[in-house]
Amino acid sequence: MGRLSLLILLLVSCQPVRKMPWPGRVSNLSGTAFYRGAAGMKWQARDSFAVEEILKGNVPAFFKKFVPVSVSITDAASGKTIRAVYYVSPDYLSVGTDNDWARINITPQAGQQIADSFHCFLPTRKMADDIYKAAKVKLEPVPMYAFRDSTPTMWQHHLIIEGQRKGRKGLIAGIKKDVVISGKITRDKKPDRVAIYGWHKPGGIPIQPLYTGHINWWVDYSQGIRLVYRKIKVNGKWMDYISILKDPLLQKLLCDEEVCDFYRYSY
Repeated sequence: MGRLSLLILLLVSCQPVRKMPWPGRVSNLSGTAFYRGAAGMKWQARDSFAVEEILKGNVPAFFKKFVPVSVSITDAASGKTIRAVYYVSPDYLSVGTDNDWARINITPQAGQQIADSFHCFLPTRKMADDIYKAAKVKLEPVPMYAFRDSTPTMWQHHLIIEGQRKGRKGLIAGIKKDVVISGKITRDKKPDRVAIYGWHKPGGIPIQPLYTGHINWWVDYSQGIRLVYRKIKVNGKWMDYISILKDPLLQKLLCDEEVCDFYRYSY
């Protein structure tokens, strides 16, 4: 490895975490208590419950430390390399205290409301792939087949993942399908779609190809919300993710679809 390549590798690997601003905690509801309270809820009530707790600052401390993911492309016209760093939540959206927390499953509308509240956005398909590559903890997906959209199944799936994780720390992937933004939504003949993708198996092959077959209120145990800080550093300059996705060249840093014109879900 040449000296320049080694220096770049060291700089990328030493990117610090970004501690995200979060409201002061005004709720100490545990993850276990959240699922007990939500056990009989349908999706609307569960969404409202989750959003209320998150906006009260009720997330574990580790979740606030967003992790850098570095990507690059080559400009075919100039031959120059363009590098970017974006910051992602180390895990899927979770609620609870440091001692008792749990991953939660909510609709894209609720996920977007939370993302907007904390200057974040939801990833693209390409970003889900790149996050998996960057993950320190990669776990085997665990499909479940009964009562997939029930709250108790969501809780059970969280517990299964924790059994797999065995306390290992760091950016985690392979445990959920990502709710993503995708130009496929704007081109789907049916309105009000949610795009899901991922659930990577060891080796990086996703179980779930990019899919918009579900209506946007559908959510089950397998879907997770990964937050991404909306300001991205491109060649040392901070840019908003929408400006990047609107740029014909720079969008390739974040999106590998033919059209990348869907930026957020409405709520």
